[in-house]
Amino acid sequence: MEYVNILVGLLFACFLVRGVVISLRRSKRVAPGPFPLPIIGNLHLLGHKPHISLAQLAKKYGPIMNLKFGQINTVVISSSILAKEVMQKQDLSFSGRFVPDALRACNHSNCSVIWLPVFNNCQWRRFRKIMNSHIFSGNKLDANEHLRTKKIQELIDYCHKSGENGEAVNIGRATFRTSLNLLSNTVFSKKLTGPFSDSAKELVRNIMVEAGKPNLVDYFPFLHKIDPHGIRRRMTDYFTKIDHLMSGLVDDRLKEREMGNRSNIDVLDALLNIIPEKIDRHHIEQLCLVGLFSTSIISFVFLLLQKYIPLQMVIID
Repeated sequence: MEYVNILVGLLFACFLVRGVVISLRRSKRVAPGPFPLPIIGNLHLLGHKPHISLAQLAKKYGPIMNLKFGQINTVVISSSILAKEVMQKQDLSFSGRFVPDALRACNHSNCSVIWLPVFNNCQWRRFRKIMNSHIFSGNKLDANEHLRTKKIQELIDYCHKSGENGEAVNIGRATFRTSLNLLSNTVFSKKLTGPFSDSAKELVRNIMVEAGKPNLVDYFPFLHKIDPHGIRRRMTDYFTKIDHLMSGLVDDRLKEREMGNRSNIDVLDALLNIIPEKIDRHHIEQLCLVGLFSTSIISFVFLLLQKYIPLQMVIID
């Protein structure tokens, strides 16, 4: 038993020494920052309010500092001047995104234009070209301007009517419904209400909640097969359900096209007309799915604005 304890102690000591040596070697090639502890790195420095902790660390280590969260090295930029340099002038060099493990469920990150790597990626360039040509081109946006005006006016009328009746307005629900209907009219040429709208909203909300939860796998990638929090399992279920919803809409359109009904000239039709070798059905569903997450983000922003009156005044000014 004593030999076992000695062996475990020696292994632990070797592990600590190795971690210190690696940290010292890396410190010569990276930005300044606090010394990382073995295993956890600098996670203990974040505290309950990470934004405040990072601001305090920046005062000591400068506007560019290196932190190690578990096994992940992270560079923190805390200066507006440097942030502009990174986001505008050197945006291509810093365009690669860290993909949270939650969003790797169902291989979502491998076919989403949001998470695909930019460098030497033919699929990302293909998606970008399709979006610029068929979704965000000037002609497409001008053609849908009347829809945006109509839906915004409906939202204003709804808020005005609720105010006259003395009823409280659920801003999150109202903005989500408006954004979802605007998206559905633009992409599918139909208004989505009732069970579909409620199901889509619930699924998107659940996905965003799970994606925003702290996940040990993001800091210790070797745990991805264990999935200690069950986040990937739940995300797999949510992605499967939302893919089923989007697949149903595509099936309906394909049936209409088979019956000779081609009266809808919308984004979905434009995507279906693309040569199959360049884009498949799953990619079409993923491109349409991006809008659902945008609607949820817009609702979240409106909810935040409700809580911070000074920020509303800044935006109005």
